[in-house]
Amino acid sequence: MGSDIPFGFGNLGGDLPDPNDPRVQQMMQQLQQMMAQSLSSGPVNWQLAKQLAESELEAENTVGPADQADVAEAMRLADLWLDGATDWPSGVTTTDAWTRKQWISQTEESWKQLAEPLAGQMGEAMQTLVPEEMSGMLGPMADLMKGVGSALFGAQMGQALAKLAGEVLSSTEVGLPLGKTGVAALLPGNLTAYAQGLQLPIEEARLFVALREAATHRLYTHAPWLRSHLLGALEAYAREIRIDEAAIEEAMADIDPTDPEAAATMDLSEVFKPEDTEQQKAALARLGTTLALITGWINAVVADAAGNRLPTIDRLLESARRRRASGGPAEQTFEALVGLQLDPAKVRAATRLWKTMAEARGIEGREAVWAHPDLMPSAADLEHPEGFASVSDALGDLDMSMFDQLAVNDPKPSEGDDAEDDEK
Repeated sequence: MGSDIPFGFGNLGGDLPDPNDPRVQQMMQQLQQMMAQSLSSGPVNWQLAKQLAESELEAENTVGPADQADVAEAMRLADLWLDGATDWPSGVTTTDAWTRKQWISQTEESWKQLAEPLAGQMGEAMQTLVPEEMSGMLGPMADLMKGVGSALFGAQMGQALAKLAGEVLSSTEVGLPLGKTGVAALLPGNLTAYAQGLQLPIEEARLFVALREAATHRLYTHAPWLRSHLLGALEAYAREIRIDEAAIEEAMADIDPTDPEAAATMDLSEVFKPEDTEQQKAALARLGTTLALITGWINAVVADAAGNRLPTIDRLLESARRRRASGGPAEQTFEALVGLQLDPAKVRAATRLWKTMAEARGIEGREAVWAHPDLMPSAADLEHPEGFASVSDALGDLDMSMFDQLAVNDPKPSEGDDAEDDEK
């Protein structure tokens, strides 16, 4: 590397920079300004992320009373239809209609839960690039690397959020509720484009998305362990993150330290070791299977709820399958976070499994499986739904309330679970 490499990486193996050199002083001043902004933001500079995301979004109309009324009516009807497809009561307490920018602001807290464990671990890994003997000579280099990492992840999150905001149809389309508990929200602007693309009436497209939104809220309300189970898998993956020092030095050689937006172009997959550890593979297996089971349950319940009452239900279900297969919001989210590619075949298998469960044990028996993560089907069970339905039939003789208590006391999976158990 040449001597003009930013952050002083070019000097790691040679003489230290002259602190009296005006060029060095200017560079350090610029870096300190960027660091001060990013350090106050934690592992991810969310202010930068929101600024970048909103700057990339096209202008759109605000949502008005008519939009709010349309969403409220679609959610009311969706919940009414779902009452006959599941024995769980509604999980929706409030309805809302969001613009794309409102989707970003309303879901920020959930993105922090999803991304900060990963970004925090990556930030700690980046600090290992600063040799211990240099930290005393060059000042708070560890803090500097934290600031660099915070800006880097903020820029990349901003880019990802802008892309998602242009596509999402509801608050739950990434696979879990992103807004406040019980708030069911649709995005009228994106819904209009979605319906036009399918050449279907907007009323039917809106009702279909409302059914999926309402079903997802019911699931997460009545399986309270589910959210922490997904977050636990992400945290388990994050704990094993390791950094490729040579790769990050090479990648950062092309980044202007005075331009945080340039960080959005850095390929993190080249920086962090691409070979997952066994623990990471187990976490990804658990995450992939759980997401498939969630989507499969929603598919089965929505199809049952719509029945013959929604004339275009087959086309709408097919559009949802194509959306996932081509990389929909859920696929984009988890691929960006941990490189997980959701398997459409696994989702289809999960849909069949839940239909088989309802036929074999009824709706109540199907929903009983969600009482605790230890009762959930494994990846192997997806290939043999009849066998799982017959084995789980024994659950009918158990007092299921004990699993409610277990879910409260043990919301996260054990770190020591092996790969097979982690798929449950």
